[in-house]
Amino acid sequence: MEELNITATIRTGEGVKGELSKIRAEKKVPAVIYGGHKNPVSITISVKDLEKIVKAGKNTIVEINLPEGKEQALIKEIQYHVVTDLPIHADFQRVSLKDTMDVVVPVKLVGECADVKTHGAMVEHILREIEVRALVSNIPHEIEVDITNVTITSGISAGDIKLPKGVELITDAQAPVVHLALPKEEVASATDAAAQPESSSTKGKKDADGNLTKGK
Repeated sequence: MEELNITATIRTGEGVKGELSKIRAEKKVPAVIYGGHKNPVSITISVKDLEKIVKAGKNTIVEINLPEGKEQALIKEIQYHVVTDLPIHADFQRVSLKDTMDVVVPVKLVGECADVKTHGAMVEHILREIEVRALVSNIPHEIEVDITNVTITSGISAGDIKLPKGVELITDAQAPVVHLALPKEEVASATDAAAQPESSSTKGKKDADGNLTKGK
């Protein structure tokens, strides 16, 4: 489990007109830390630190240094301005490394399928995240799925994924994660071949009595 260390300040002046605008003008972001059977704490962090957290991934433990001590948390939500797309608020949830949590983890495909080259098949990545349960200290940053052995007749479901030790699957085991699809022209060709009428040499004929016979 990755961990980042940032420094934050306690946010005061809540409700004061212009206070949030002043914080954002200083390239900082108002945020809150909640959960863990403790009162919420309003804080301010730098935009640069928030960008580091986003880059590291949402399942990264963030150690937040405050004047009165440290808080360990996971980023839960970031709100962005609808016009400028700049961050305007962030939510952090307190965690303990001894806690068990249900979290959503990204699925990363690795490897190459032989049928992509031999049949021109296309990889369809259907489920890009799966939900798992694990100790906070064991939450994976992402889960790699090897697609080397995937063929046009066999895909991978959530239950087929090999999870790290101590990580339990919550997502439906039958949920499709990845499969291969043939190009439209290949599908059309196969359909046309199946619909092709019988040739004169194989088409059935009737004899003088009207009975159906096979052609020679």
